[in-house]
Amino acid sequence: MDYFTNITYLTLEGHVELEKYRYVYFIACLIVYLLTICFNSVVIFIICSNEHLHEPMYIFIAALLCNALFGTTVLYPKLLSDFLSERQDASYSACLFQSFFIHIYAAAEFTLLSAMAYDRYVSICKPLQYTTLIKMSSVKKLLFFCWFVPSCETGVGMILTYQLTICKFKLNRVYCNTGAIVKLSCGDTSVKTSYGMVIFCVAIFPSVIFVIVSYVRILEVCLKSSKDCRRKALQTCFPHLIIFTSFTVTACFEAINNRLEGNMPHIVSMIMSVENLVIPPLINPIIYGLKLQEIWNRIKRLI
Repeated sequence: MDYFTNITYLTLEGHVELEKYRYVYFIACLIVYLLTICFNSVVIFIICSNEHLHEPMYIFIAALLCNALFGTTVLYPKLLSDFLSERQDASYSACLFQSFFIHIYAAAEFTLLSAMAYDRYVSICKPLQYTTLIKMSSVKKLLFFCWFVPSCETGVGMILTYQLTICKFKLNRVYCNTGAIVKLSCGDTSVKTSYGMVIFCVAIFPSVIFVIVSYVRILEVCLKSSKDCRRKALQTCFPHLIIFTSFTVTACFEAINNRLEGNMPHIVSMIMSVENLVIPPLINPIIYGLKLQEIWNRIKRLI
């Protein structure tokens, strides 16, 4: 009999070593989740409710924060319920769905950050062409691209994963991850693994290279500009650069964790596996709220 027909639920083994302090972890995660929702929602509300902020740069920021809310909502409700449950498991279909949405969140984050880098590049390096190149119609197309392409790429990956023969049921995670699910298969996973590596490279490396090239050009222009122009350029670019670096590092941690799983302490592995779903969504609105004067002034007025 096919093993797959017998395994309908997967056990999330990542909770085993967290069991002793699960109520502490529950309270900590609940606080972080609520803060993440609050911080992101406030900045999104400020951008949406103020017509002066209906510019491409702020629209991209609002889209980035909406993506953060999407990613954390895929993670936290299930995670919080598992901390309060005696059994930490998930149906195979639900596990695939959670993995599907988490991968969309991560891929969309990279494409959004790349689109924001392009916006800053045009604004600083080609200011006279800005209104021509960055129209609202172009912004809408970029935003559609930022979620549509990751959905297609991830959808193909999920179809390949679904076709695998699963013969184990213990997932060494606190949430469902495609890389971990593939390791449960007892069949040939070469096609899915190869596809995953290609998509990982396509999602990360072009974005990293594009952002680096954009900021090299921005730096060249800033060095030739006045002190006041440099200050204004750095004020808008610095938050984006911090966020892009933060998300790239945490995404690389997750990739390393998938490769070295079992060769590092369990708690370290758990932290690395959730870092890109916890840290960027929490710090993004704080960085933008503090660094961009327009947003910070309106936050103070709202308070």
